[in-house]
Amino acid sequence: MIKVIGIDPGLADTGIGIVKGSGLKVNAYSFGCIRTSKHDKMPYRLEHIYSKVLTLLEHEKPDYVVVEDIFSLGRYPRSGIILGKVSGVILLAGQKAGIPVIEIAVREAKKILTGNGRAGKVQLEESVRAALRHATRIRPDHASDALALSLIGLYRSSGSDMLLRGKRDRL
Repeated sequence: MIKVIGIDPGLADTGIGIVKGSGLKVNAYSFGCIRTSKHDKMPYRLEHIYSKVLTLLEHEKPDYVVVEDIFSLGRYPRSGIILGKVSGVILLAGQKAGIPVIEIAVREAKKILTGNGRAGKVQLEESVRAALRHATRIRPDHASDALALSLIGLYRSSGSDMLLRGKRDRL
């Protein structure tokens, strides 16, 4: 059995998802968010995210961490820069804790879980909920996205994402 922590970087809300299991079977999961206030200065917010992630990693001792690989839209270059800063402190926390960190593009995660790399947030959340057999909506969205990343990590640990892609390709 392995434990994977998925992290969806965000300055206001950094989503956290934790799954324990093997292959396609999830034995336990939890999720939440690290929040920062827009009224605080950037260095404080980054330090807060870093320290919370580091504490989580040291406490949970996952086999590895899966982080959403950041991207920048041409229309919003500042958002890409800010996400880069948040991702940087998350990667640093993983390094400091001695835990391997894998970055996965959001389109790849959507493709594996929904069969569609362009799936919307609602479709991804529904797929995560179905995989976990979770009855109610997973909120906030960042936590749902983080759980999606942790599921990908779990599936990859045994090559199960290849099985999933093969099944979807045949459908």
